[in-house]
Amino acid sequence: MTTADTFTAQMSITRDTGRWRLYVVIYGELVSEWPEYVFDGATVPSVQDRSRALNTLGYTFTVGPVWNWTEDHVPGDDPTGPVRLIASVPAREVAT
Repeated sequence: MTTADTFTAQMSITRDTGRWRLYVVIYGELVSEWPEYVFDGATVPSVQDRSRALNTLGYTFTVGPVWNWTEDHVPGDDPTGPVRLIASVPAREVAT
């Protein structure tokens, strides 16, 4: 659960490029796109790389760099289809 000043940072691999992307989910505000950082290569980024990317976007971890991993079946709920891994962590804006 997030509070008004807490957001969810998520990371998943893109289907079109095969690269990992980190993005900050922003609900309730008029934004055309969520802040996003795309990593080079298909290797899962380290926790340190994720932290640096999050800082580049103007955010930081709220409770430490422990990411929760879930899986989603693509397409839909087909258990025989490919699995998409999604990581998430609470984040907050860095004070300026």
